[in-house]
Amino acid sequence: MKRSLVWFKTDLRLHDNEVLLEAISHSDEIVPVYCFDDKHFETNAFGFKKTGKFRAQFLIESLIDLDKNLRALGSGLVILKGRPEVELIKIATLFTATKVFAKKEVAYEELIAQHKVEQELLKIDCSLETFSTSTMYSKMDLPFELDTMPNVFTDFRKIVEGKSFIRDIFFPPGNIHSPEIPIYPMPRISELGLKEFQRDSRAALDFRGGEKEGKKRVNDYLFKTHSISTYKRTRNELIGENYSTKFSPWLALGCLSPRFIYTEVKKYEMENGSNESTYWVIFELLWRDFFAFMMEKHPTAYFKQNGIKNTIPTVRKHNEELFESWQIGQTKHDFVNANMMELNLTGFMSNRGRQNVASYLCHDLKLDWRYGAAYFEEQLIDYDVSSNWGNWAYIAGVGNNPRGVSIFNLNKQADDYDKNKSYRNLWLA
Repeated sequence: MKRSLVWFKTDLRLHDNEVLLEAISHSDEIVPVYCFDDKHFETNAFGFKKTGKFRAQFLIESLIDLDKNLRALGSGLVILKGRPEVELIKIATLFTATKVFAKKEVAYEELIAQHKVEQELLKIDCSLETFSTSTMYSKMDLPFELDTMPNVFTDFRKIVEGKSFIRDIFFPPGNIHSPEIPIYPMPRISELGLKEFQRDSRAALDFRGGEKEGKKRVNDYLFKTHSISTYKRTRNELIGENYSTKFSPWLALGCLSPRFIYTEVKKYEMENGSNESTYWVIFELLWRDFFAFMMEKHPTAYFKQNGIKNTIPTVRKHNEELFESWQIGQTKHDFVNANMMELNLTGFMSNRGRQNVASYLCHDLKLDWRYGAAYFEEQLIDYDVSSNWGNWAYIAGVGNNPRGVSIFNLNKQADDYDKNKSYRNLWLA
């Protein structure tokens, strides 16, 4: 009996999941596993939790959905808590697994965790095999090696769109052979060291985790409301469900595959016609790919104050009082405050808001941008390591910004995007 573990991480889905399908095709039985890594709930060097309450709740909901979907195919999800390099070895030993299949990591801390697991597995004659599952374009199909990849998005986009292609999605398995897997209790967020919370009725969307909810959101945004047809015009708005796609929480945990979204957009275009807005959704997914590949190219530099440019931004000595005013939404600028209040109460903020509050922290308060990135890591329901740190470095002027820095005129931004103060009144009432 050849038995393998499938180590789910941020690929919590059955559709377009090469890891799962490879494990099934090379094993007599598989054992799906998720480990709540203790390190993901610790306090980082900047004083913030690595995972906050909003994303933790979304994660738990996503795992409940994944377990349900696996059981419908004859399997189930083993839930562990602790250090993966310890807990996965115990389960591999218990089920006499000879191989572990998992998503390939690209960022520094995730790579360390992956390496530790691999080293411990070798001690029990069990190997680790990884596959990239997070990007729309496959790294293997890029028309350049990562070390020669352009550091400017526009250059990257033109080359990739002209010389590469997007692969077809993998369909979900029809059935899964597994040993009997008991139903494991799912932790509450309080058991992860986080506070229970009530959802705020002002939230742009009632985000619920899981593959089913993610697919529903895609269908609603594309086929039910046809909101995609006006995306480019509305994407900078601040209030409501459909000014933007809001696919990002499901993408971040892998409940949705970017290639699934691409496929659905193409289906929509076939049925309803294409325009600049339908393309712009794919354009945004390409930005997401860009930061993922850049993180693989520079797995440590994005976490340094000097970034990938190795240039020192103009910052004052860290001022806790100034930072806290930004963090809790009590600065001198009401547009910043409103966006920070939305983040703190819902775990979400528009793209327009994120750029403005980041610019304010970096260029008005002149504080270390990494504190802002680390705070976003805790708060965001859609935190993605590559996109978060890549975008913050971009705004700070130490990342991929060809113009050097992005300094926003907050008064103009507020006038342009919240002229009647509807957004500010909503969150500062």
